[in-house]
Amino acid sequence: MYAITGITGKVGGNVARTLLAAGKPVRAIVRDAGKGEEWARLGCEVALATVEDSTALARALEGATAAFILPPPAFDPQPGFPEARALAQSFVRALTLAKPARALYLSTIGADAPHENLLSQHTLIEAALGGAALPLTILRPAWFLENAAWDVPTARDAGMVPSYLQPLDKPFPMVAIKDVGRVAAELLQETWTGQRIVELEGPTRVSPNDLARALGRALGKPVHATAVPPATWQDLFLAQGMKNPGPRVRMLEGFNEGWIEFRGGGKEALKGRIPVDAAIAALVTAQS
Repeated sequence: MYAITGITGKVGGNVARTLLAAGKPVRAIVRDAGKGEEWARLGCEVALATVEDSTALARALEGATAAFILPPPAFDPQPGFPEARALAQSFVRALTLAKPARALYLSTIGADAPHENLLSQHTLIEAALGGAALPLTILRPAWFLENAAWDVPTARDAGMVPSYLQPLDKPFPMVAIKDVGRVAAELLQETWTGQRIVELEGPTRVSPNDLARALGRALGKPVHATAVPPATWQDLFLAQGMKNPGPRVRMLEGFNEGWIEFRGGGKEALKGRIPVDAAIAALVTAQS
């Protein structure tokens, strides 16, 4: 039995569908019964738990061959990352009580960055999980190509996409969510001992200009990228409602300055299959 947290999201859902397609039994861990109905119809066992409730999560993980652990997104964490610290304690306690045969934690590129930033939340959780007494895979995917979903309306209406990733011609490690789900499902089915770290990016690196051109091809019109001046980021994020934009600003600086990167510039990273054009075309179709 493969127990999947975050199954109602895009990554967890892709993990589950990949396992189901392979004929594997899946336990869908959901926050409420209503969200589990779709997965029950697909043949999943359904368990109710939140990742913040370690006791309920442990019950949901009991008897699992492998557990997929996915933290909820936190784009505006409080100073010191108390949310991530609490999640780390919950995950460790739940895994210790449930004792699944193995676990995979979905982390991120930048979890090993030398400077604190938004992705340091995963650094804290990785460190805590490293003390759990079970085989653990930490999967660190690149920047999601699907983040460009926010840019589709602007690209369609104005032929322009604002970019915080800079310079505009710099190729960045990116990956499609379907590749992340497929690789996570494949890794969960493997047998290993101890702890391993797996990095994952797409078949080629992608610049902001590449993203704009891909949007243009999908929309059938010219689209160009425009750099958002870094001096404006803090005020922009505050105006958007963020209370603590510093970690997000530092994350973007880390990508742009190159200190958020895979080991060896990605030489050791697994490579996905889905090219940028296919991922972006799917986003445009979904918003048509």
